[in-house]
Amino acid sequence: MTRMDVNRAAEMEVFARVVDLGGFTAAAQACGLTPSGVSKLITRLEARLGTRLLHRSTRRLSLTPEGQAFYARAVRILGEMEEAEREASAGAAPRGHLRVNSNVPFGMRYLIPLVPEFLANHPGITLDLVLSDAVVDLMEERADVAIRTGPLHDSSLMIRKLGSTRMVVVASPAYLEQHGTPRHPGDLARHKGIGWTFPRTIGGWPFRTDNGMKEHMPPIIARASDGEAARLFALRGVGLARLALFQVETDIAADALMPVLEDMNPGDGEDIHAVYLGGISPLPARVRAFVDYMAARCRNPNA
Repeated sequence: MTRMDVNRAAEMEVFARVVDLGGFTAAAQACGLTPSGVSKLITRLEARLGTRLLHRSTRRLSLTPEGQAFYARAVRILGEMEEAEREASAGAAPRGHLRVNSNVPFGMRYLIPLVPEFLANHPGITLDLVLSDAVVDLMEERADVAIRTGPLHDSSLMIRKLGSTRMVVVASPAYLEQHGTPRHPGDLARHKGIGWTFPRTIGGWPFRTDNGMKEHMPPIIARASDGEAARLFALRGVGLARLALFQVETDIAADALMPVLEDMNPGDGEDIHAVYLGGISPLPARVRAFVDYMAARCRNPNA
């Protein structure tokens, strides 16, 4: 490795510390440098790149768009360097920090209960778990792994199927007592529906009828940002919701939610995948350990 390469790695590490810790002084303490030394290093880095990475003021630092892109790449490269050093030791146990993103229902019902055992089996790994139903950019969010339900649109991602589930329309007994139980998909026009604050699906709810597959949907009176919030709306009698069966199967078993129009349910399913960035060779041991564990331990929610 040339001297220039060493300097570039050091610049990346100091820049990442400045962003993570929110200032030159904290980064200087973490890196064993002076604040002026950190400032000069960042200035030199910006001059070499020919662009400004940070907006500086007397009160705070913020990333420019170019700085955001460089930071995401720098964190990924530094992580790979750290992983390469760890894996250079033959038979070394997986170590390091793992950042996992999951949709809320799967995270609440499957991931969180499995985390204690995973961490006990891998004491060298620490974990961040971020729950959101929004589809995130793994690189921008600095996520190692994401759990996604439904179709995948990013062909650059590596995938590992964990299971599958089917969709079901449900409502609370109180809602059905007050508004009646729909007997045909066309009846949904007279009911109340629970939807999403983001475009999760295109079109209405599919049903199998004598005239083939048809889409019907009740007027949406409440929208949720994630599946768990939509489930709670349904439990409180707000309206009808179409949710993954794994998310509501315990509610159905407890008669807290009732399936509706099941005889016309097309049985359409959604696959559940672990996804992670491609092009990383070898795959970091901490990522491989987590994905292997989830594939082995996840109960298939298919029903």
